[in-house]
Amino acid sequence: MRDLSEIIEEVRGRICAACARAGRSPDDVEIIAVTKTHGADVVNEAWDAGLRIVGENKVQEATWKKPASVTGPQWHLIGHLQSNKVRHALELFDFIHSVDSAKLADRINFIADDMGAQPHVLLEVNVSGEKSKSGMRPEDVRPTLEHIAGECPRVTVEGLMTMAPFSENPEDARPYFRRLRELRDGLQDSLGIGLPRLSMGMSGDYEVAVEEGATWVRLGTVLFGERPKVKAVQAESDGGSPCGDSDTYAGFGGLDSYSGAGPTIKVMD
Repeated sequence: MRDLSEIIEEVRGRICAACARAGRSPDDVEIIAVTKTHGADVVNEAWDAGLRIVGENKVQEATWKKPASVTGPQWHLIGHLQSNKVRHALELFDFIHSVDSAKLADRINFIADDMGAQPHVLLEVNVSGEKSKSGMRPEDVRPTLEHIAGECPRVTVEGLMTMAPFSENPEDARPYFRRLRELRDGLQDSLGIGLPRLSMGMSGDYEVAVEEGATWVRLGTVLFGERPKVKAVQAESDGGSPCGDSDTYAGFGGLDSYSGAGPTIKVMD
């Protein structure tokens, strides 16, 4: 098995090459290590190898993983945030990438005011229009920004996030990444604000994302390999399982059914 430091060196080399093609500085691009379904040992390994940002999709997974991990990394929530988990998310995460409505921003502002917090967020944009994806419509971003500026003093918006449609060909993602960058640039010009962060690009298309302006790329499989298979096991306390009755796989096709609840999940060989 390859050493993680070697893998990261190769990935950073590809990022540097993409930056060169786009006339950008590699210093403007950071890797978010997506450790979804992996244990705290992977977080620790990533930290030791020089990665400084951990990305998690689920609040409940970070609940057990963060305390068990090394102190030091920033923790970013990159998955959908339900309004009833906002308080817990603000306790756990340094950054939220997935604010997808003015209503959610209001909730974050309300809880942050109660906690004395100053959350930093990105607005998630569904550039592709796919119904299966979270995120607001591109035309809703400006009014949401204006709403947050006027009604959510606790919340700082630092940029935009998107996911491209799945494709085996990375070039298929380029129009979506370019549209997000152009949307961001237009908002900065018309509103006179700074939106320096663009969170876009994953293991299959991060080089294209960097060419199109990504400042954060969210990488899991390319760093850590395929996600481990997970199986729901019956909770002893109540005889039930939060993951459903059937085995689920925390990989392509199984993400929606993965609960992230560490004590009720075991890794399958």
